[in-house]
Amino acid sequence: MASPGNARGTIRFVLDNEVVALDAVDPTRTVLEFLREDLGRTGTKEGCAEGDCGACTVVVGELAGDRVRLRAINACIQFVPTLDGKALFTVESLGGHGATLHPVQQAMVDCHGSQCGFCTPGFVMSITALLRDNPTPSDEEIREGLSGNFCRCTGYQGIINAVHRAAEMQA
Repeated sequence: MASPGNARGTIRFVLDNEVVALDAVDPTRTVLEFLREDLGRTGTKEGCAEGDCGACTVVVGELAGDRVRLRAINACIQFVPTLDGKALFTVESLGGHGATLHPVQQAMVDCHGSQCGFCTPGFVMSITALLRDNPTPSDEEIREGLSGNFCRCTGYQGIINAVHRAAEMQA
């Protein structure tokens, strides 16, 4: 429903347990642009800007019946207005307190799932969404769940091991 004097309407979504309300949002403004330019959340990276590499992966939550369904999305091709009525999670949303890492982040460290680190936030977010829906995935399910994320450094085995480790840590 449009706000008075705002033909485009107000976009409302949840980010870190806070309701974000945006008026007059450019319908073609990407979630990536919004996060990096407006909020200074630079953990979400721009790699290909075409939705092919996964460096920009964030997680969106939406109601699905009586539960919240999490899905990994490419922020570089997702427009801000599509967040209306949903929850948005970025790698900064996972932030621990002080030196504490989120279990997925810790598993990536423990299993040497990151080398240069550019792709790591995207992998962390995809793994987070994957484990929410499937707490004990097989190697094949992990490969499918991470199919939109690319890494040029690790060879992937460390990342796959990190998913299994994170699953154990969250059990």
